[in-house]
Amino acid sequence: MNKIKIILAAVICALPWVASAQSGISGGVFDQENKSMPLQKVRVKNLTKDVTMETGAAGQFSIRAEKGDLLEFYLPGYHTDTLYLTSMQSKTIYLPPLSNNLKQVDVQSARLSKDLDLKAGQGQAFKRVSGIAPTKNIQRAGGIGLAFGSGKARREKIKEEALEERAYYESEINHYFNEEYISGMLKIKGQELKDFINFYRPTVATVKTDPPFNYDYYIAQAYQAWMKLPPDQRRTPPMPKLIKK
Repeated sequence: MNKIKIILAAVICALPWVASAQSGISGGVFDQENKSMPLQKVRVKNLTKDVTMETGAAGQFSIRAEKGDLLEFYLPGYHTDTLYLTSMQSKTIYLPPLSNNLKQVDVQSARLSKDLDLKAGQGQAFKRVSGIAPTKNIQRAGGIGLAFGSGKARREKIKEEALEERAYYESEINHYFNEEYISGMLKIKGQELKDFINFYRPTVATVKTDPPFNYDYYIAQAYQAWMKLPPDQRRTPPMPKLIKK
């Protein structure tokens, strides 16, 4: 009988520890270009619960979180990354170094700064979100463009390219901002999901301002704003009826 009491007491004492372990997420943060190099002192912040910690010498982290939370990873000299938790399995994060801050070019004894890649030009390649192939090459390389023909022909060409570019972005938005994709991330469905999409579908201008556009981060941020709205304000207003004369 005493043995049973001791076992029960041990189980009861262990329950808080088990609950605590299950309410957190752990993992490691590494350099994207050198994946074997751990990153320490990365600020890991749970934006949902407003909890912050830093990675250790081996890049390890463990932070209080649950499914549906949004984590942010920040380290000076690296791009800030975000992670929307769809599961509580251990995570491995790779942060890309900032590569768009070129040092000043000094010309001394006919030597050029090694920061310049003369083969590819000085500009960084413009990369879109993977998964969709554009129908035409709307991402032009740097250089001098020569236009021939009349002014009207040039205007028509510019208009045509603008329409092609818009169609490309609309196709990309449709690929990511749809019921199937969003329902795989968020805990909403049915009419509520339709209303969410109508409320927060990004515009072409929004997607173009920050290439490559991070749809997962945008959806997670929109969901946080959505949950703060009163239920009666989450419904899409009905279309006005046309009055027949």
